[in-house]
Amino acid sequence: MTDEPTVFVVDDDPSVRRSLVRLLETVGLRVEAYPSAEAFLEGARPPGPSCVLLDVRMSGMTGLELQRYLVASGVTMSIVFITGHGDVPMSVEAMKCGAVDFLMKPFDDEALLAAIERGIARHREQRQEQEALDRLRVRYHRLTPRQQQVFVWVTVGLLNKQIAAVLGTSEKTIKVHRARVMTTMEARSLAELVRQAERLQIMVPEVGDLL
Repeated sequence: MTDEPTVFVVDDDPSVRRSLVRLLETVGLRVEAYPSAEAFLEGARPPGPSCVLLDVRMSGMTGLELQRYLVASGVTMSIVFITGHGDVPMSVEAMKCGAVDFLMKPFDDEALLAAIERGIARHREQRQEQEALDRLRVRYHRLTPRQQQVFVWVTVGLLNKQIAAVLGTSEKTIKVHRARVMTTMEARSLAELVRQAERLQIMVPEVGDLL
């Protein structure tokens, strides 16, 4: 997967778009510019990490509305807001929803470039975390249904003999399943297996009086 970053400039002012594109291209960044939030949503997405340089006030969908839409859609792209008409409540909402920065026009070029750099770094890290989680899910789904049951009971702290009693099988069989779970999940310890269960957000049944 490519790691080349892209900066998306979304601003309905043509002169601002041109100025930002020139600045970003000068420092060697790949740039795509859009005159509206709607046009941005219709555009294709390069595969690498990205940062959206987004105007707050635009005709049609506003920058904040676009941010809320992306968050609701599960899109993790980093956003740096720029505006000439911002206020404190607006900036607070933007930051609470995950914006990297909220810059007032006219802004310092260095401050803008630093914010974009942080945004790209954040998105790159989010992508790496998602890729690691995807690989973990693939390993989990390689487990048989019985092994998935053993996975759960092991991570809540049950001993092999307790798991055998719960599942109605022998302790020896549970030992075999447990070993295969550790191998398939590539877990080097019980603690690592527990962390994997937390990352996978697996629903854990109530242990009750079994412990």
